[in-house]
Amino acid sequence: MDRSELPPLVQLHAFVVLAEELHFGHAADRLGIAQPPLSQQIRRLEGRVGHALFDRTPGRVALTAAGRELLPAARRALAELEGGLAAARDVGSGRAGRIRLGFAASLALTILPELLRTYRERFPRVQIEVHEMTTAPQLAALRERRIDVGLLREPPDEEPGLGFATVLREPFVAVLPAAHPLVAGSTAGRVVEVARLAGLPFVLLPREHGPGLYDRIVAVCQEAGFTPEVVQHAVEWQTVCALVGAGFGVSLAPASIRRIRLKGVAFRRVTPGDARTSVAAAWRVNDSDPLVAGLLEAML
Repeated sequence: MDRSELPPLVQLHAFVVLAEELHFGHAADRLGIAQPPLSQQIRRLEGRVGHALFDRTPGRVALTAAGRELLPAARRALAELEGGLAAARDVGSGRAGRIRLGFAASLALTILPELLRTYRERFPRVQIEVHEMTTAPQLAALRERRIDVGLLREPPDEEPGLGFATVLREPFVAVLPAAHPLVAGSTAGRVVEVARLAGLPFVLLPREHGPGLYDRIVAVCQEAGFTPEVVQHAVEWQTVCALVGAGFGVSLAPASIRRIRLKGVAFRRVTPGDARTSVAAAWRVNDSDPLVAGLLEAML
């Protein structure tokens, strides 16, 4: 049969109900229609098949051989349709589907695990695809529709087509070699003045990977009276810490990286204490996907 000649599903539905009832009156009642429209649907279907599907005798309706052959396929088609409708309803309501989340690596040490756990408990049938990337790549991925939501540090003040909302504000810490004079003889709770880092070589993330965070760190230093001399860059905070431990310099970093455990590295709170970095959710403002709305609701 040519695909364009496939019977409408309404005819298959009428056929299956009549095959189950084997009585035109009962089948019509079940379908909520009169008997003549039911008979018309069956005749149309038989016309498409080219053979009778029912033997009709006074007081008796029975499937023909052609009808018995068609019945399993008709049931599968109706079940597939119902499954597709249910899946479409779930996706349309944000209860199922797939969503892609970009995140800054350091957030895997703080809010990301709990966020993902909460979201998965609320929407167990949504597949979350996570992508670790710094801020600038996240913004590009959002614009290019390679991710649906971003979780990034220091978003730009304005980015055409994108929206931002602050999720948390996190203090900075000084990252120091364990044997540095600012560490020696002090406790882990001691506060270091940012100004005490003046004149020391710095290790930072490349500005092109996170211009907002880079500029924020530089601004914190400048507010303390100096501009940091950056002698080495590293894309990941764990690498920054490793380079500090190896004696390349010092750094200022979000407080969450204190959870990175490396020998030869010490972390100290800094003053002024209002030196903080912001973490924000990012999304496309014209995105009507209910999955995006659900994930943003879990974040904010």
